[in-house]
Amino acid sequence: MTRTLAIALALGLAPAAVLAQEAAPDAPEATAPDPAATYEAARNQLGILQYCNDQGFSGPEAVEAQAQLVALLPEGDPAAGETAELKGAEGTVALGDTELTMAEAVEARGSTVEATCQQIEAAVNEIAPSLPAG
Repeated sequence: MTRTLAIALALGLAPAAVLAQEAAPDAPEATAPDPAATYEAARNQLGILQYCNDQGFSGPEAVEAQAQLVALLPEGDPAAGETAELKGAEGTVALGDTELTMAEAVEARGSTVEATCQQIEAAVNEIAPSLPAG
């Protein structure tokens, strides 16, 4: 399950992945997503978008939009968030104790880092217009 969540994070689905984990059929009961885990996942995704931008696979608009999304979340542990973001900027998908390079994460899906970066960018840019100005 954790590996699946890490791959979902690489697809830009971190909040959905956390919700899916919480509502898994084998879970005893559905609970609210862990705000700390959501914060760290969002920070890691921000780093992943920075990595994608640095590689020329996406643009800065998605980085800005993801930063806005992070700002809307209840702040978690600043040190853990910084670590998660730095790992993402190095091309590592990190969720809890699970870490995969982007290459490892996309290989399981039969995709490429470039295509995955573009999917993440498109997903973030799609919701960007609905974010509060600021």
